[in-house]
Amino acid sequence: MRAGFIALTVAYVLSQFFRAFLAVLAPVLQTEIGADANDLAFATGVWLAAFAALQLPVGYALDYLGPRRTSSGLILAAIGAAVFALARGPVTVTVAMALIGAGCAPALMVSLYIFARIYPPTLFASLTGLLMGVSSIGNLAAATPMAWAASVFGWRACLWALAAGTALTTLAIVAFVRDPERAAMPGENNGGFFALLRTPAILLLVPLTLVHYAPVAGIRGLWVGPYLADAFGLDAVGIGNVTLAMGIAMIAGSFAYGPLDRMLGTRKGVLLGGNLALAAALLSLWAWPSAGLGLAVALLCAIGFFGSSYPLMIAYGRSFFPHHLAGRGVTFLNFVAMGGAGLAQIASGWLYGMTGRPAAPAAPYAMVFLFFGILVLAGCGIYAFTRDRLD
Repeated sequence: MRAGFIALTVAYVLSQFFRAFLAVLAPVLQTEIGADANDLAFATGVWLAAFAALQLPVGYALDYLGPRRTSSGLILAAIGAAVFALARGPVTVTVAMALIGAGCAPALMVSLYIFARIYPPTLFASLTGLLMGVSSIGNLAAATPMAWAASVFGWRACLWALAAGTALTTLAIVAFVRDPERAAMPGENNGGFFALLRTPAILLLVPLTLVHYAPVAGIRGLWVGPYLADAFGLDAVGIGNVTLAMGIAMIAGSFAYGPLDRMLGTRKGVLLGGNLALAAALLSLWAWPSAGLGLAVALLCAIGFFGSSYPLMIAYGRSFFPHHLAGRGVTFLNFVAMGGAGLAQIASGWLYGMTGRPAAPAAPYAMVFLFFGILVLAGCGIYAFTRDRLD
């Protein structure tokens, strides 16, 4: 199974890469195929929406078909990368991103399902944080390395290479992943996704789950590139360097959140405090969007660090689900998180387009930062009424 875990980790590395690489390609895509920031925001939102839409089917597939067959859907991402390599306009980019998002949908959930099935619940958050931290290599690769590769080999050649690598990873998953023994499914409790909503704590958790990942997905996935180019005049390599720093902060955040619940004896407090800090960084970037490159980079890194609470958020929700609903439980939470991120990204693109072309280049981006900050504050306000749980 060790080879299977390696293959699944590589799959999630690719998933992390695909959700973030448009930020450094934004300038060249606008020049070569006319895809502006609004087009790319929509394409990124479609990626997240396709990813989220397949979470419910993925959950059923995990519980009924097992991880190996479920994860073979990664082949759609390879097809999407090939379509992207052939793109001649924004529509093709959007179609390609939808295919890639659909193909990446099982990448994380398969590993989380296996963690939930074969390891003690107390280790779930740490294992998830470790996986996400290691897999954030993909986030780093989508920064300066992607900018360099695109400038040397061309972005189309890079997409063809990604298509081939993704196809090979799919073959490795099919060859090496082994399914754990299926859990017994009591008839009266096997209520599907509706059974997941019978716990009031889950309903209180949903709003923050819906919005907590949206800022880091939207800003790191796209907005950081156009923002730095328009507000500070950075080129592709400069943008790559900043996104690399933001990616490192995200890795540090993933590793930090994992064990903090056990260290501090509270899961609710860590999540609430971290997301309030995320909101503070977003609102600071809204208040001072062009005060200086150094401040902007520091705040972007703070967003990356505090916006990486996903492992702990999933672990908190997972603690309320019975064992036989593990697959559907974690995929439901992922559906909420990724669906919220996708909708927020599309909405942020519309908000950006509505600002027109103001005198201050950073003004449209300030409104995007404000939008994300308000979302996180609203989620925290509802989450504050939930109860703590560490098991």
